[in-house]
Amino acid sequence: MLSLFLAMTGFVGSHFLLSVPTVRSRVVARLGEPAFLGAYSLLSALLLAWAVMAYRGAPVILLWDLGGAGRWIAMVLMPLALMLAVIGLTVRNPTAVGGDRPGDRPIPVKGIVTITRHPFLWGAALWALAHLAANGDAASLVLFGGMAILALGGMAAIDAKRAVKLGARWRDFSRATSAVPFAAALRNGTAVDWNGIGLWRPALGLVLYGILLAVHGWLFGVPVWPVR
Repeated sequence: MLSLFLAMTGFVGSHFLLSVPTVRSRVVARLGEPAFLGAYSLLSALLLAWAVMAYRGAPVILLWDLGGAGRWIAMVLMPLALMLAVIGLTVRNPTAVGGDRPGDRPIPVKGIVTITRHPFLWGAALWALAHLAANGDAASLVLFGGMAILALGGMAAIDAKRAVKLGARWRDFSRATSAVPFAAALRNGTAVDWNGIGLWRPALGLVLYGILLAVHGWLFGVPVWPVR
């Protein structure tokens, strides 16, 4: 448990630390942007691998047991999580890695950003919360709770970085969009651009969900279907 806690503290903490504009700018000034991104990715991969190995070896200390209800919660949240993750990875978004290029043109408000400007992070947050509902042990709380904190807190951290880098363009964009899904539509009347999202991205997310249902027990040794 100590190993898992240290790994997740390093994984989550390094993301938040290196997202601070002053810290990031100093490190980039020393290493250069490509070297920084390479080192950052390698560090994240090593810490995540450490966390996964520690999680697999951690003792089972039960904190809560929702029984079959926990599994059903996970099965309802996971399709949404995978659809948002696929959409977030397959569309251009100023909140994604490499999407914060400065310029003079307004940032377009179309597609998924009319729902949320952080689709991938919402997918990650729902994935983490789904697994917390299904797994009530201490190790799962550290692993999946840490992932949820990183995903939800990461939205605010990214918004702060983009505000510094993109200035007035970001202010206009953020007024017309929202981090919380559908909040901009309710607050500002921003029209949801369903056509810009398309059908194939959500469909791909559902296909991935079906595949995971079929192979989850084989890959991870944990059955998916509620047992009671």
